[in-house]
Amino acid sequence: MTISTRGAAKAPAVLVLEDGRAFRGRAYGAVGETFGEAVFSTGMTGYQETLTDPSYHRQVVVMTAPHVGNTGVNDEDPESKRIWVAGYVVRDPARVSSNWRSQRSLDEELVSQGVVGISGIDTRALTRHLRERGAMRVGIFSGNALADDGTLLAKVRQTPEMSGADLSAEVATKEAYVVPAIGTKKFTVAAVDLGIKGMTPHRMAERGIEVHVLPATATLEEVYAVKPDGVFFSNGPGDPSTADHPVSVMQGVLERKTPLFGICFGNQILGRALGFGTYKLKYGHRGINQPVQDRSTGKVEVTAHNHGFAVDAPLDKVSDTAYGRAEVSHVCLNDQVVEGLQLLDRPAFSVQYHPEAAAGPHDAAYLFDRFVSLMEGQRA
Repeated sequence: MTISTRGAAKAPAVLVLEDGRAFRGRAYGAVGETFGEAVFSTGMTGYQETLTDPSYHRQVVVMTAPHVGNTGVNDEDPESKRIWVAGYVVRDPARVSSNWRSQRSLDEELVSQGVVGISGIDTRALTRHLRERGAMRVGIFSGNALADDGTLLAKVRQTPEMSGADLSAEVATKEAYVVPAIGTKKFTVAAVDLGIKGMTPHRMAERGIEVHVLPATATLEEVYAVKPDGVFFSNGPGDPSTADHPVSVMQGVLERKTPLFGICFGNQILGRALGFGTYKLKYGHRGINQPVQDRSTGKVEVTAHNHGFAVDAPLDKVSDTAYGRAEVSHVCLNDQVVEGLQLLDRPAFSVQYHPEAAAGPHDAAYLFDRFVSLMEGQRA
């Protein structure tokens, strides 16, 4: 990525997909070039949380909502310490941000963090193209990075694909840290950071859990060194088929029968630990309005998603695994993708979506209470 922080408002820009289609607009944020996987997010709000979600590492995010940046940027809503998206695509950026919590404009934030973006393109047409053709490699070019389309297309096609990418260690914490319980401490949880969002340990802390956030490279011995009542595996970027180390650690947790909870990438890790495969979705689920059914209750939840891979597990039967019986607990009502797993003979479950809901609806907040119940049951 090469960037400049000057002249973004007037600079022409072009977005080039790996299949050769190009969209022309204006630079938004930093000027230069950037590459990644083109994906779209259907959320109408929460752009600050989206930008700072580590699961978007090496992805260029297309916002389907036409107006972005209306409420500016503040220092309270980020889900991590930096913007992780590789590039940003919007139709109509706000000319003036207006919100009592706003501290600066979104454009200023993108410039200060060197995020190359593009505005003024038909994001509806781009989204339809990605739905039909699938997520693919893309480049955004502006300023001195502009060249003829053939040259730019060749650059895009030289970049790595998301399939086979091992990325969690690139976004995870390098040093362990502790998020203290709010109020009386009831439990200790070891959280393996594969790209964790800041709201996740906060949701656990609200329930009296002291959360020890550990690097993605943490060993089973390091997990149990904190004497956890439960173990959590977070969301994160990349291809789960490459995550052999987290799978091995999770299998050790399952062997010890410690209560276990995983979300998003953690759901895919549980799937692999149980012997199921994973696969890449055509264009993934990203946004805060995805319908999921909890099959144990029949309840339908509106949920927040960010994933391009899924678990390949049977929907119509209970499966026998090395750790007892397992079943699909949640399913997406749009396409029948596996959205949750649970073990019937050990205290372990996971979901493919984001119950911390930052940003997003709170329908799935009960899952943190379910994790607490598992720990209470184990202690009893």
